[in-house]
Amino acid sequence: MAEPLRLKAKSASPGIASGPAFLAEEPKAPSAAGGFGALEKAIDISIGELERLADGADAESRDIIDFQIEVLRDPTIAEATGARMEADENVVFAWVATLDAYIGELEAADEEQMRARAVDILDIKNRVLGALAGTPIADFPPGSIFVGKDMEPSRFLAHDWSKGGGIALFAGSTAGHVALLARAKSVPMVIGTGRFSAADGDPVGVDGDAGAVVLKAGGMLIPPLAPAQAPTADTQNESSELRTADGVPILLSININDPAEIDALDPATAGVGLMRSEFSITSVADAANEERQLAIYRRVLEQAGDRPVTIRMLDIGGDKLLAGLEDLPGLSASGLRGIRLLLARPEIARVQARALLRAAVFGRLSVMLPMVTFPDEIDRMRELFREEAEKLGRRSLLHRMPPIGMMVEVPAAALMLDTFGSAAFFSFGTNDLTQYLAASSRDDIDADAGNAAPAVLRLLAQAVKLTAGKPVSICGDMAGNPHYLPGLLAAGLRHFSVAPARRPAIRSAIIGLNADGTKAAGE
Repeated sequence: MAEPLRLKAKSASPGIASGPAFLAEEPKAPSAAGGFGALEKAIDISIGELERLADGADAESRDIIDFQIEVLRDPTIAEATGARMEADENVVFAWVATLDAYIGELEAADEEQMRARAVDILDIKNRVLGALAGTPIADFPPGSIFVGKDMEPSRFLAHDWSKGGGIALFAGSTAGHVALLARAKSVPMVIGTGRFSAADGDPVGVDGDAGAVVLKAGGMLIPPLAPAQAPTADTQNESSELRTADGVPILLSININDPAEIDALDPATAGVGLMRSEFSITSVADAANEERQLAIYRRVLEQAGDRPVTIRMLDIGGDKLLAGLEDLPGLSASGLRGIRLLLARPEIARVQARALLRAAVFGRLSVMLPMVTFPDEIDRMRELFREEAEKLGRRSLLHRMPPIGMMVEVPAAALMLDTFGSAAFFSFGTNDLTQYLAASSRDDIDADAGNAAPAVLRLLAQAVKLTAGKPVSICGDMAGNPHYLPGLLAAGLRHFSVAPARRPAIRSAIIGLNADGTKAAGE
């Protein structure tokens, strides 16, 4: 039988404890939007909860709670949030952005005691979000071992430690309030374990005397993240065993729409040429939750292994609405959509950019921008990514700048690709390209696709010549239709990303064609 795994940690509070693991999760952000009155009410509710928690608390605990109440009553916090809301930000994004800025400043401080205060502000942020959503932070089972990146002081104070239990934190600080409280109440606690694998209910031991965590047999420490690297423009260049009849290599990737499709991804056969993130991020709550997005992106990157993964930023607007933003003026198929909406609502783009930057260390990630029309749209989004990368660096959160390319689905962009110098790669989205070329409605596009195909193929052939040798792919429905494959090959396309169900048919068709689209001899 395999021996339990003992991981080295740092003692924050002496003592030994064991019990079932409780894995802390990020609280859900509220899906419903609200005005400033809703925020004021949520703050009042949070203050009331803290005051009740302070009743009967010892002097040390009371000091911590008083600090949190003082912050919540600080008018500058509410004013900063209100200013963001006046700039037309959703209340959730406004609150998260205001508190995250405060947290970031503390995490970047030189003094450990100041850095340790960041979790107190995180505690406040999450408590108000819970009040906005009507879902206060729940307690965890008595006798459990709390496992997470850090722990909020109010969560510690609300828990009944008389039945045992302990704390194991991936990060944490011996100068933090939770460590101070744990020592005062003799709760075994270790910090700085690094991320390790465990499931809810797994037996976990905490050795606060020696500074260690004991996991059941089969447990493992998740390897440290790779250091940040400069972007490279060739991550979509991938050797492939698939070749045309005359020996030209072809790369065949898959499209992913639903997170449920991630588990079916076979890294031995295909990378991901397009992950449509809007099918995973369907509400304001999801769009405001950086940790949830990070978990989704990390999952697909790890499943893909060494294969490249291209994730498209949120293509919302038009027929793809984000719950909570339905009333935003200008939402239409040809109006405020894709990158236009992301630049108009930078609070949405910044959360997703941070999640993508952090996810990039887990695999070969490229980021694709939707509905790009003009070169400055890429420049502005790249600048936003640089700003968020600098913030992550100041917070000592590992990240990597991925190559940033663009979907080519607007005819004006397709005709001018030689002017998009800052795009790392191009991917043709033939669904929208066909719709706009044929002046079709979204409902009529299927009927018009066949008639519009010659015009689309001619435009693709012209556009490919303008790409200046940068990586090029095609990920729309035409890529998965063997009928159009000869024309696409003749246009110079060598990277196709298709729905998983279409991959066998396209693979078979490619083998029977020459690189110029003609049939192989004997076919």
